Amino acid sequence: MNVLIAEDEKDLLDQYVDALEEKGHKVTASKNGDECLKIYRIEESHNTPDDTVPPFDAVILDYQMPIKNGLETAKEILKINPHQRIIFASGYVQETFFESVKSLKQITEIMKKPFKLEALIDTLEDKDIYSKLEQLNVDISAIKELNPSHAQIKAYFDVLCQLQKGRTF
Repeated sequence: MNVLIAEDEKDLLDQYVDALEEKGHKVTASKNGDECLKIYRIEESHNTPDDTVPPFDAVILDYQMPIKNGLETAKEILKINPHQRIIFASGYVQETFFESVKSLKQITEIMKKPFKLEALIDTLEDKDIYSKLEQLNVDISAIKELNPSHAQIKAYFDVLCQLQKGRTF
């Protein structure tokens, strides 16, 4: 898989890159959201205008980063290509989930920090979870223009927890 990672903690970033490359994945690393977006735009520019295939199989974003945080970065990436798979790495899972649903108007994957490198690899390589999330996002498209209630967001969070198979939160 071709993966883009944005993580401001160098030690963590190096661990992610090493673990994923060891499993045969191609990894592009960035140290903040702004750098991540620059890389993403360059890769996306190689696509044709009608190409809906994202330039990366997944973008892994630290939620709290300097210059541009993960949520701001995800918003801009999804404006460029709404089909991009986004995985947040965050110590604050529920807050990240609620904010991402309200701001991005879709459900993204979230891994609770700290997590084992095996969990990162399992999540990335689990294509079934992403296809289920795509279907769930189609299901919630009817409420995208609405302001979802806390109860609705909580229900989606519970579904996400089931899809994540208890890997990280």
